[in-house]
Amino acid sequence: MTIAFLFPGQGAQAVGMGKDLYDAVPAAKAIFDEADQALGFSLSGLCFEGPEETLTQTINTQPAILTASIATLEAARERLQAKGLTPSFAAGHSLGEYSALVAAGAMTFTDAVRLVRERGRLMQAAGDEREGAMAAVMGMPETTLSEICAEAGVDMANLNSADQIVISGSKEGVEAAQKLAEERGARRVVALRVSAAFHSSLMDPAVPGMRSALASATISAPGFPVIGNVTAQPLATAEDITDELASQIRNSVQWFRTVEYLRDNGADTFVEIGPGTVLTGLVKRTFAEAETINIGNLEQLEALSG
Repeated sequence: MTIAFLFPGQGAQAVGMGKDLYDAVPAAKAIFDEADQALGFSLSGLCFEGPEETLTQTINTQPAILTASIATLEAARERLQAKGLTPSFAAGHSLGEYSALVAAGAMTFTDAVRLVRERGRLMQAAGDEREGAMAAVMGMPETTLSEICAEAGVDMANLNSADQIVISGSKEGVEAAQKLAEERGARRVVALRVSAAFHSSLMDPAVPGMRSALASATISAPGFPVIGNVTAQPLATAEDITDELASQIRNSVQWFRTVEYLRDNGADTFVEIGPGTVLTGLVKRTFAEAETINIGNLEQLEALSG
């Protein structure tokens, strides 16, 4: 059994996330308390009580999901070890990459939560500068969709599986690409409710600020391989990590290629840690034989001991 830990990205948030773990497990409470102290406001209260419209603002969502994910990891640490679920790899989807790097010891949680708060601020500011949109395209070959994106002047943002790709860019560009995808045989095209065109060229204004923020953090080589979103290859050095985190804001998340890398390098058991179950579902689309485990709440944590 070779284990990969997976960490969710934006969209996994829900009011109440982490509250049961906070109440029951001191290690989880300590992480939420550390986040509140690092950010100077009650992020824990926002996670537990909302309101939802405030939690879903990018500047809040990003540190909230990171905190819920790392609190879950700390709550589960002893049980994971007792089960022999020690990671050989980690990966995270977009924002989740920061959680993966914390899990691998490449940065402290305090640094990470401050960084993702700034990341959310920069990304939202870039989105406010120019209205953007995103849409999911199902059942269309990557090469065909790539041609459509070039025609419409938009980007492929999230390559979630071979038959589910999210596109991102200007509102008019995404609408044009949606129409072209439907005309050229996509099985389904769905506009997404998002506040900005993430992982597209519209995020370019956020990149210098992110690089500047990263320069203030202490980053080191990970204790085990973390697979990067941009390259779908391991991030081996602190420099690799800095370059990855600065550039992934505007580049494609190569998720299914990340899963392929993990599969091809022996990973057979995937443990998604944090809110939601999106990533284990995507793993199954690429690697149907994989074993998957979800740990996102107290019930799932207790089931781990069963």
